[in-house]
Amino acid sequence: MKYVYILESLDSEHFYVGIADDLRARLAKHNAGEVPHTSKFKPWRLKTYIAFSDEDKAVAFEQYLKSASGRAFAKKRL
Repeated sequence: MKYVYILESLDSEHFYVGIADDLRARLAKHNAGEVPHTSKFKPWRLKTYIAFSDEDKAVAFEQYLKSASGRAFAKKRL
């Protein structure tokens, strides 16, 4: 199972989109500062996640959410 997730920083208006096999462990790494891209905006909370049984579809959806239209979709719908 692959999880595409959106994190929201508690200190600011920052969001992060990622993909993981173990969502709880990945969130813990973000909040521990082990991910360079997100360490300066911690702590993070899980805003939403979507589970995929097909890894290719999960990767495609993550890429979509990182695009301009995907960010607009996530802001409006998720």
